[in-house]
Amino acid sequence: MSTFTFPVRVYWEDTDAGGVVFYANYLRFFERARTEWLRAAGVEQQRLRDDTGAMFVVAEVQTRYLAPACLDDLLQVTVRVEEQGAASMVIVQEAFRGDMLLAKGRIRIGCVHAENLRPCRIPARVVNALVGSSNN
Repeated sequence: MSTFTFPVRVYWEDTDAGGVVFYANYLRFFERARTEWLRAAGVEQQRLRDDTGAMFVVAEVQTRYLAPACLDDLLQVTVRVEEQGAASMVIVQEAFRGDMLLAKGRIRIGCVHAENLRPCRIPARVVNALVGSSNN
């Protein structure tokens, strides 16, 4: 599948007392990019939940921090599916400032029933949308 890229500007609220992006905020940047990646593929998460009862949850995160981002930096956050199973996906995400890699994450997201949070298959329309978006 292809790589999706989403721009993220670093705001004052994203930084810590040292003036750099607080480490946990990269997870917020990654989440934002995944949401927009799904939206760009035609998958709106609230509609998915309303129509199918399915929703995505984060099951596991590994993050490596390589260089700091600072106030007003414009980052490019990428999304790429590394593995896709019946009920989960492993997504690799990276945050760049220009050509410099700042942070890299490997996130496993699972598909669950909204009512009981038990695993369920990723709806076929989502799989089809994501496969279709990789051809763009």
